[in-house]
Amino acid sequence: MNGTAQGEVMREEMLIVEDLLLTLMDDTSGAIAGEGTLYYTLGGAVLAELALRGHVTAAEGDTGLTGLKVHAVSGRSIEDPLLRDAYRKTAERTRGVQTLLVEIGAELRGTVLDRLVDRGVVSRERKRRLGLFHTTSLSVADTRHKAEVLREVRATLVDGRTPGERTAVLIGLLSASGSLPGLHPAIPWSGKVYERAKEYEKGTWGADAVSAAVTRTVVAVTVGSAVAVTGAAD
Repeated sequence: MNGTAQGEVMREEMLIVEDLLLTLMDDTSGAIAGEGTLYYTLGGAVLAELALRGHVTAAEGDTGLTGLKVHAVSGRSIEDPLLRDAYRKTAERTRGVQTLLVEIGAELRGTVLDRLVDRGVVSRERKRRLGLFHTTSLSVADTRHKAEVLREVRATLVDGRTPGERTAVLIGLLSASGSLPGLHPAIPWSGKVYERAKEYEKGTWGADAVSAAVTRTVVAVTVGSAVAVTGAAD
């Protein structure tokens, strides 16, 4: 099996939310971009994946106080435990997308990091400082998969290639979270890249109602968070 085929196999095994967190992580320091609203972004990746797999649905115009109402679709088995848990929360009762993003995303950071560590993609090391305090450091241990993900994002935003649904969702969430400029120079930031990313953020690539609502909600939360921080600084 050649390198491209191996990358495709690994990509199929990983969830969008794993690709997203890995993309947001600095290879060396382990710092994760957009920490302040990360639970919304990660929750959005999971909810969008459920929609792409046909486990949840929504109809434009069916909204409540917390946004578009998301409905669970019964009859399809879900093998992945992370997706299964998110689906269970969705199936408990019909709720708006904003509420679901909080409930699904609240504890995803640790869960997804554990999965990436188990896969050998991320390294987690516990250290003792000054002989007293324990600290945990993260780094990207195997950069091959991340490089492949970034190549697909670059091919879409820089070269104009039409992406698959997974990559389209990933780009939409990266743009919505405001983290895309931080990927420069892997994804050279420019006006053209900005405009293309906005199309995926707004769902104009043909996204289903759930995915479009997810990115709109992440945008609203990210902008609101930025305004609050600016106001506090003033």
